[in-house]
Amino acid sequence: MDVLTEQRRDVRTSLCWPVSIWLPEANRFFNGKSSNISKTGVFVTMPMTAPIRAGHTVEVNFPRTEVLAKEKGQFARIKSGKVVRVERTDLLSAANIGVAIRFN
Repeated sequence: MDVLTEQRRDVRTSLCWPVSIWLPEANRFFNGKSSNISKTGVFVTMPMTAPIRAGHTVEVNFPRTEVLAKEKGQFARIKSGKVVRVERTDLLSAANIGVAIRFN
């Protein structure tokens, strides 16, 4: 049995929000959905076809609502980060992978 040690330093907040991930190695965006987020990182569910692995540097785009975009002057909040973990536990049941990203 594997035992995982909790390494989070910040409180995570559940947030189910559509995101797009720019993966430079593939030269394209992949759509996904956030599960939880903190000030230092995010956990995203993506299609199993995304060729992403730990160590990749990515850009996470959080789209804003029309009202918030007008208020902030941008249609997306963009954060860069590094993939620290890829979970493939839901690969067969949901055709998704889980990706943990630490913000830069």
